[in-house]
Amino acid sequence: MTTPPASPDLSQAAMLLDVDGTIVDFAPTPREVFVSAALRETLERLLKLTGGALALVSGRPLKELDLLFAPLLLPVVGGHGAEIRPTPAGRVHRYARKPLSRELRGRLATIAAKVPGIILEDKDYSLAIHYRLAPEKEAVIRAAVLAIREQASDAVEVLPGKFVFEVKPTGFDKGTGVRELMRYAPFRGRKPIFLGDDTTDEAAFAVMPELGGTGISVGRRIAGAASCFPTPHDVRGWLAALAQAAPAPAKCGSSSS
Repeated sequence: MTTPPASPDLSQAAMLLDVDGTIVDFAPTPREVFVSAALRETLERLLKLTGGALALVSGRPLKELDLLFAPLLLPVVGGHGAEIRPTPAGRVHRYARKPLSRELRGRLATIAAKVPGIILEDKDYSLAIHYRLAPEKEAVIRAAVLAIREQASDAVEVLPGKFVFEVKPTGFDKGTGVRELMRYAPFRGRKPIFLGDDTTDEAAFAVMPELGGTGISVGRRIAGAASCFPTPHDVRGWLAALAQAAPAPAKCGSSSS
């Protein structure tokens, strides 16, 4: 596999960044994630240098991302592709037919009631069940989530991640979201550079070849990624130095199966 350029031509590139575990460090709970002033300044500068072609690509909903990065507004692919905002203050395009039903949300919530340490995160178009505080319960939680999915009348899928199971409607993902985002100015016609770390990012890595883009993983080698950063700290350093011909990503991990 080839290594992405040490200093991409930012006039031709589109920077697409997963958030949790990629540009920010994980925290015990989703609400404890910290975005530093330095990272905001870096992203604001890159937004200008790319002519606006920098976007967050996250499972978090758009409104939550706006709060997390405030006062900075950025283009966003939110909710795993359920909603797209191609410009910081522009129109929001929605691609999910409907949110999860109240009945399904209620059944999933019973898992948290039965297993101490579980945290529910309502993302509008999905529901995340975090077990970072109870990692020994992974098998129990997995079985419960899959059982509920099998009995659900909704067409849903389960996305496993780092200490989380996320349940969302079928029909959209980060790959469809990135593909759609690249149809809009200022992203249209540019070469995407996507950075991600988790299972939910694999759909975005998968569409990079058709878009003429490059994938860079974080923490482990992911299929479709050309290179790998060891940690979000390394990603932040590379982004901060990008306008000054940043070094290529460091190697880490082995290819995921």
